[in-house]
Amino acid sequence: MVSKIPVVREIVPGSKTEALTQDIMAGEAGAHIGAFFDLDRTLIKSFSAKCFFQTRLLSGKMTAKEIVAQFAGVLVYATGQGNFAGLAAVGAQGVKGVNEDIFIEVGEQVYQKELADQIYPESRALVNAHLAKGHTVAIISAATPYQVNPVARDLNIDHVMCTRMEVLEGKFTGKIQEPACWGEGKAIAAQELAKEYKLELADCYFYTDSAADAPLLEIVGYPRPVNPDTKLSALAFKNNWPVFRFDDEERPGVMNFVRTGMALGSLAPAALSAVTRGAMGLSFQDGINSLMATVGDLVVAAAGIELVVKGQEHLWSQRPAVFIFNHQSSADLFIVSKLIRKNATGIAKKELKNMPIIGQMMQAAGVIFIDRKNREKAIEAMKPAVDALQNGTSVIIFPEGTRSKDYTLGSFKKGAFHLAMQAKVPVVPVVIRNAHDAMPQGSSLFRSVAIEVVAFPPISTKRWKKETLNRQIDKIRGLFLKELGQA
Repeated sequence: MVSKIPVVREIVPGSKTEALTQDIMAGEAGAHIGAFFDLDRTLIKSFSAKCFFQTRLLSGKMTAKEIVAQFAGVLVYATGQGNFAGLAAVGAQGVKGVNEDIFIEVGEQVYQKELADQIYPESRALVNAHLAKGHTVAIISAATPYQVNPVARDLNIDHVMCTRMEVLEGKFTGKIQEPACWGEGKAIAAQELAKEYKLELADCYFYTDSAADAPLLEIVGYPRPVNPDTKLSALAFKNNWPVFRFDDEERPGVMNFVRTGMALGSLAPAALSAVTRGAMGLSFQDGINSLMATVGDLVVAAAGIELVVKGQEHLWSQRPAVFIFNHQSSADLFIVSKLIRKNATGIAKKELKNMPIIGQMMQAAGVIFIDRKNREKAIEAMKPAVDALQNGTSVIIFPEGTRSKDYTLGSFKKGAFHLAMQAKVPVVPVVIRNAHDAMPQGSSLFRSVAIEVVAFPPISTKRWKKETLNRQIDKIRGLFLKELGQA
């Protein structure tokens, strides 16, 4: 049994832990406040069911019936749109007649060998902060008690609400106790706890990584997504829920390679679609519009990226315009294509012109390439952009000029703003908050994430003057800094 750590030792003044827990420590104390935690990818880094299954399988004591039931349960889960209750029901049938003591023993082995080292330090700190405030802390998980109980014991958590298999005379009956602690079942479990311990759900916290837990997130006063999946990231952004992302180096998996291959493979059909569309309408612009929209749609979908946009109406309210974006990732090109979609061209550094496939597609789309090292040539190259704006085509620019190495916002070059002034069109600031999650610095593989985007209302440049341009640029850059949390 792991020794208990005094909670006060977890909260070190001036540390990252203190920053993480300061809202809790500054808040109300008392047992009437509940703090509910999911298990997998919230309290621990891994998936406890996977660890449990592997340990059980390697023990050589799994029956053929149990193995088949486990795989059948996964199949039911996959084909039933992620219905955990179906998986649990099928899996329970496979262990009918098995002694519960065996699972208790396996659970302890899994904890000692794997899960004890998988508890996030940040989650431990959150739990201890709630305990220090006298809150009623519980784990509410879809996992079984054989996975949950050892972790709860380690973290000094007395209350466990989880999916339980029916036991009669020490043996599993092949049934689960309804409802399974998943989805709506978690909300029911929390309500039962609230009734028994006189908790006010409006004062309660719930920490989870999964959008499947939305029913409980929506009834507590303090929803707290932790390492959220793509759908929960989107839900959190829409609802302005604070998000915790804990440090956890993730190695590229097979799906990262598959998604990247599919994304890059979609460039060819996008180009073919553009040629076809342009030829059918005898319009070069129709072809360019088709290329931009199709590349954005296909690549973003294949990469597993979900765009969640606030202020989407501002992308369309005034065109032509100069759209300015911050630059974090190689994924930005595709994100911008999906957002802007048509009647726009871009300005890019000349080095991109020589990129295989993408460089040729950018040239075909009329992207204007500039030499950042030669100011006179760069100014000369910008003249077609003024003509484009005056003829109704918007322009897309990354005013930083290049990606930031540490994801902090770089200084803004003045070209985009001079361009808008000359053409007398508005500037539309668009902040991409976390494109680096989709393709981090140094990586060439896509990750499946929700990308948060904030589009600001168009800013008129009609009254701008050269002598006050720096002030206008600083104000707009300030919008980016604030939205990125870097102000």
